[in-house]
Amino acid sequence: MKISRSEITEQSLYLNRRAFVRAAIGTAAAAAAAMGGTQRILAAGHPAVHGQKIPNVRTSRFSTDQTPTPWDAITSYNNFYEFAGSDDKDLPSQLAPANLTTRPWTITVEGECARAGAYSLDQVLDGQTLEERIYRHRCVEGWSMVIPWVGFPLSDFIKRCQPTAKAKYVAFDSYYDARRMPRSLRLPFDWPYTEGLRLDEATHPLAILAVGLYREPLPHQDGAPIRLVVPWKYGFKSIKSIVRMSFVESQPVGTYQKVDPDSYGFYANVNPAVDHPRWSQATERRIGEFFKRKTQKFNGYGSEVAMLYAGMDLKINW
Repeated sequence: MKISRSEITEQSLYLNRRAFVRAAIGTAAAAAAAMGGTQRILAAGHPAVHGQKIPNVRTSRFSTDQTPTPWDAITSYNNFYEFAGSDDKDLPSQLAPANLTTRPWTITVEGECARAGAYSLDQVLDGQTLEERIYRHRCVEGWSMVIPWVGFPLSDFIKRCQPTAKAKYVAFDSYYDARRMPRSLRLPFDWPYTEGLRLDEATHPLAILAVGLYREPLPHQDGAPIRLVVPWKYGFKSIKSIVRMSFVESQPVGTYQKVDPDSYGFYANVNPAVDHPRWSQATERRIGEFFKRKTQKFNGYGSEVAMLYAGMDLKINW
């Protein structure tokens, strides 16, 4: 079953609604007035309130030197379909804080591994040194952000789980409760939201499990309390609010790939040469910027990750 056109945020819709919002309140207001019909957006999103800083976070060598997107934009413009239902990027910031309980939290590990079981969030974090990693992010609809995540390599936790030789992929499930997320029922998804990576992708040093941003605990609307971040792939691969990890032999099918395989492939590597069926991916607009910029292959991380796909036709394996 394919997602209907009305269920996807098109680039044109994004440009009309949020292109100039949240990065700087003054310029956003001016842009909204110039474009017309966007005044509602200025008040619709609810940026997360600031909390205590996460202690002992070190700076990562993997960070970009680009200027991070402001906190208010990162925490008020979100793709979290369990809470939004369709294309409303503002609703998660309004609904997630009251409807997503993040403590206690358990991640169930299963499948082809020696140490399957239920891990509390504290057990997952046990012994981890948290790093701030400022990553570029590209959304398939044409917008991008630069986000200062706090997290640790996914590979560290994978090693603790001790996958067997049969494990070729790792699949992830998000938290889901239809009673607390009723807008999710408007989408033709087979909930919970699922995603997956090839095991060598999952163990690449750039792939992290994030528990914070701007050195503060991860806000609910951004995937609290723990989420995946894969910066060389489109945003829908970086699954939020993880409750299950499964080590499997066969390639898993993610939620978006299942409902619209012509638009959302398994790999989802950022590739400006491969268009979405309904829009070009050759350019992007960063939140808070007026002009578009050229999209970089692998989102600019090609020197680190291109070897993972050596010999593959990336117009077929997309």
